[in-house]
Amino acid sequence: MGVAEGLPVVRLASKPISNMQILRTTILAAACASLASCAGSGPIGESPMIEVAELSALPAPAIDEVSVVRPQDSLRISVLGFPELSRELLIGYSGAFQFPLIGMVQADGRTPLAISEEIAARLRGDYVVNPEVTVDVLEQPGRLLTIGGEVTRPGRHEVAGPMTLLEAVATGGGTTDTAKLSEVLVFRTVGGQRYIGLYDLGAIQRGNYPDPLVYAGDIVQVGDSPTLRRIQAITALAPLVTTPIILLDRVLR
Repeated sequence: MGVAEGLPVVRLASKPISNMQILRTTILAAACASLASCAGSGPIGESPMIEVAELSALPAPAIDEVSVVRPQDSLRISVLGFPELSRELLIGYSGAFQFPLIGMVQADGRTPLAISEEIAARLRGDYVVNPEVTVDVLEQPGRLLTIGGEVTRPGRHEVAGPMTLLEAVATGGGTTDTAKLSEVLVFRTVGGQRYIGLYDLGAIQRGNYPDPLVYAGDIVQVGDSPTLRRIQAITALAPLVTTPIILLDRVLR
């Protein structure tokens, strides 16, 4: 049977379409419709260097800076039953420290667990029969999260570990009375690629989707910003979507 003239032809996809593909298509199609223009080679209302990613969340950092030891961190090292070996110390700029009986121990870029295991292994046998070593981080200066835009205390804030987006905004003193809760960006670079997460704080507070984790090194921007203006067609639709929107910024790729 032939196809009647003037009727659209619907073709079945050769493979299943993911939810993120549907979301991406819906966003871009609605953006075109809302601006009544689909001319041009790039996505309407956004920078041609920014595109919607088929991701449901921002990728986590390759290394969570709070989970590893860096120079200028303060540690407490305890050896069970050997108080003379237990001590508190500051990691120097070399990233290593001197420990009794075994000499230098490299700490920079390693987790407290890895450091404790090395100390125990080097003490075992010659010095202690079965050493039990624990390493606790006392202070981690320099782990900073940048919070800007329409918050009470914008700036760079120290973080003691991963926190949620709502907690990060609270660290910045909370949003101002004029803040647009549906226009919150989180910038994160992973493997040389910069990702931008567009979130709606109101939707998170209502339980529409989980409160995402943010990490040291992230930038949280609440409200108007140059990047928001670059993706205005997408931000206009964000309140209609019950999921975060993850974007790729090709400028830094």
